[in-house]
Amino acid sequence: MEKVLNFISFFATPFGARLLGAVKSLGYFTRFVGEILLWTFKPPFRTAQFFFQMEFIGVKSTAIIVLTSFFSGAVFALQVGKVYSLFNMESMVGATVGLSLTREIGPVFAALMVTARACSSMAAEIGTMRVTEQIDALEVMAVEPIQYLVVPRVWSSVIMVPLLTVIFDFIGVIGAYIVGVYILHISEGLLLSKLYYYVDADDLISGMVKAAFFGFFIAAISCYEGYKTFGGAQGVGRQTTRAVVISSVCVLIMDYFLTSWIVEYFLK
Repeated sequence: MEKVLNFISFFATPFGARLLGAVKSLGYFTRFVGEILLWTFKPPFRTAQFFFQMEFIGVKSTAIIVLTSFFSGAVFALQVGKVYSLFNMESMVGATVGLSLTREIGPVFAALMVTARACSSMAAEIGTMRVTEQIDALEVMAVEPIQYLVVPRVWSSVIMVPLLTVIFDFIGVIGAYIVGVYILHISEGLLLSKLYYYVDADDLISGMVKAAFFGFFIAAISCYEGYKTFGGAQGVGRQTTRAVVISSVCVLIMDYFLTSWIVEYFLK
């Protein structure tokens, strides 16, 4: 009996209360994801909303993806080239940058950029609709809010984040090529031949698989945080910040587990 009382009293402490709140939030989010999957296959299908969100998440994020990817590839090639020059291995710069971009840097950075640009907007938009009772109005008109607001955003993100990752990889390699050939004075033939020899389609596909998982969860988290907004304008700002922080941390945590799974089963 004493052990039971001690266990119960643990949740009365500040740490215990926070732990209990985290578990409850995880349960609510799991149910939210279940509703997303359920409403995905129920008509009416919001095709117009789906294509609008694809444009917003994908097309309008292209500029920031191109900018960040070019300089990411360039600075990575510059740093790797300086290290490899100590061992006369400059020809491996292209392969190293290519593998790093396709497997890790591309999907992670693309997801983080989409989180900062698009997912923050998702949380703010849905949060504003919640505090201004527009979501309640949808329910009164017999429109399911999750099907109308959340499902198109989530699946658009699942499709567009991998495509943005491919753009990130391509532009990043161009940045690495320019730095390698024109600044580090690496032989163009050696750089490209090593890149062609070591980087396979499996590396690109593994990065796209990661990006699809990232896209699903960053959109789901952002929509969930916006959906449960309360407290007016201050609440919208609070939930938008939570959406960006939690989504970014989730990307980095998921990256480790997805990498271990992909390396074990696909990239042996």
